[in-house]
Amino acid sequence: MAATEQTGAGGTVLVTLHDREDAEELAEQLADQGYEPCTVHRDMLAGEDDAEDADWVIVVRTGPHGGPAAFDEPHLALLAEDYGGFAVAE
Repeated sequence: MAATEQTGAGGTVLVTLHDREDAEELAEQLADQGYEPCTVHRDMLAGEDDAEDADWVIVVRTGPHGGPAAFDEPHLALLAEDYGGFAVAE
């Protein structure tokens, strides 16, 4: 199986947190570590009616090594867990 098949075709990792400040703080930490682009946006989960239930997502496409961020998904998942969130490779 090719590496892109194992880690997702795009290699992007979505780090999902409940709090905007936490998401912005973690995005800044990730950018300092060399991840990019580390953009933060709000995302309502399918079926959610209340905007208060919307989560904050950090989109990470490239790791500090220059390859797809999906190669670092375990590391990103551990960081997300520290903030009560999770990370998933696309």
